[in-house]
Amino acid sequence: MNQIIECVPNFSEGKDLTIIKQITDEIESVEGVRLLNVDPGKATNRTVVTFIGAPKAVVQAAFKAIKKAGELIDMSKHKGEHPRMGATDVCPLIPIANITMEETVAYAHELAKMVGEDLQIPVYLYEHAQKDKLRNNLSILRAGEYEGFFKKIKLPEWKPDFGPTNFDAKRGATVIGARDFLIAYNVNLNTTSVRRANAIAFDVREAGRTKKENGKNVLDENGKPITIPGSLKSVKAIGWFIEEYGVAQISMNLTNIGITPLHIAFDEVWKKADARGIRVTGSELVGLVPLRSMIDAGKYFLEKQKRSTGVSEKELVRIAIVSMGLDELAPFNPGERIIEYLLKDKSDSKLISTKLDDFADETASESPAPGGGSIAAYVGALGISLGTMVANLSSHKQGWDERWKEFSDWADKGQYYKNELLKLVDADTKAFNQIMSAFGLSKSTDEEKKVRSQAIQEATKNAIEIPFKVMNLAYESMTVTKAMTEVGNPNSISDAGVGALCARSAVMGAFMNVRINASSYSDKNFVADIIAKGAAIEQKAIALEQEIVKMVNEKIGV
Repeated sequence: MNQIIECVPNFSEGKDLTIIKQITDEIESVEGVRLLNVDPGKATNRTVVTFIGAPKAVVQAAFKAIKKAGELIDMSKHKGEHPRMGATDVCPLIPIANITMEETVAYAHELAKMVGEDLQIPVYLYEHAQKDKLRNNLSILRAGEYEGFFKKIKLPEWKPDFGPTNFDAKRGATVIGARDFLIAYNVNLNTTSVRRANAIAFDVREAGRTKKENGKNVLDENGKPITIPGSLKSVKAIGWFIEEYGVAQISMNLTNIGITPLHIAFDEVWKKADARGIRVTGSELVGLVPLRSMIDAGKYFLEKQKRSTGVSEKELVRIAIVSMGLDELAPFNPGERIIEYLLKDKSDSKLISTKLDDFADETASESPAPGGGSIAAYVGALGISLGTMVANLSSHKQGWDERWKEFSDWADKGQYYKNELLKLVDADTKAFNQIMSAFGLSKSTDEEKKVRSQAIQEATKNAIEIPFKVMNLAYESMTVTKAMTEVGNPNSISDAGVGALCARSAVMGAFMNVRINASSYSDKNFVADIIAKGAAIEQKAIALEQEIVKMVNEKIGV
């Protein structure tokens, strides 16, 4: 599988869009790289760029961008709210897929060496790329900022890791490293006071604040200042005033979202601000965010309301945006800000993204796909959607408030089955197309015939396994529907019944596809095994459907 790394360079220009465009053009000129996001800030006079790709391509693109930024940005004239030390202030590499941190560090060293030696820009390594733990923290490296580096760089302990020891007045210095995924996140306050914003930042950031008595630092037995830790682990934070918006913000880096996720950071700032008589009005994300962060946030805020979390992914993302006020300062478009949505292959959801009438028209056309396998998956998705609807209606039913979590959990399970079955709608059609492509391979020579035959068999096996997955998922989803028939909102009992009928049909329809594709597969042991398993699932689904329908009819009573 392909290795993918992410690069998030921060350039000290956030006002002149023509300069930013010239820099990002350099990135996009490299084959194998995809530009995901460009996030300029006028008040910080800084632009955060995000791109991904194969490691070698990313290193080349980063080098070209750093070179162009050095040509276009004059640090001697730069002013901005954000700490900075160079035209390309910081350039981290982040492992995304099929690559270790150690491998990513090697690429960071390669980039740093190129920038230092070829461009003659002082380069400092940070985070995982820096072996010296006394200088691997970005804030320590950047202390003194651009203005202070003319003297700092001359100190032996601050000799750059690569490049000259003379500070470049125009381009400054650059920090290059390898780090874990980080979320840059700002929380908006209803105050203009930087001092009060900083007080809140000190309350929450892991480093906390220095303990003081009578305005003086309190020292330990070694003469070092005693610090009072903040309430959030793996969080860096400062307070600043953003003239562009006319508000103060808590600017945070969430360095480990497994320890402190987005929604916890927001809520903790809200609590600390409230304790100081200050109100949080919203927040903003700088750059991109993983889908998991948004889904977790949506569920967190629904749970606080004692509402069912078993709603669609789209609704969970909307709840997260509204709850944290992510669109207060600018529109928040999930399609442009969530990493997985930017990387999504649209061909994987071509069918389920079509309108209902277009889907029906395509199915009814002379094209052989989508066929019975895709329809079986879709019928299964509709069936569990009905069961999930009953769970959500039950969770919100008046007088059943104490049972909201029970039904929310069932709705969560239903959403899982629905989402997995929807994926298989397109997967089944793609499997059919792969068989057709294999049959279209050349067979002019014995070697070509061998390759063609192998490709046909591999595609056929996949076309057996996809509808078999549909069978399993549709049958398993019936546990939700049965539970809702037994204990769910009685006013929706017929919906549960229809859901069971759909699930049974999905199982039987998918099994037909398993069997017809298995008839042309050469591995007879595999065929015998999967047919036996499929027959057993089919019989269990039929029996469970009859049990559910019997309960439904008894409860309807007419």
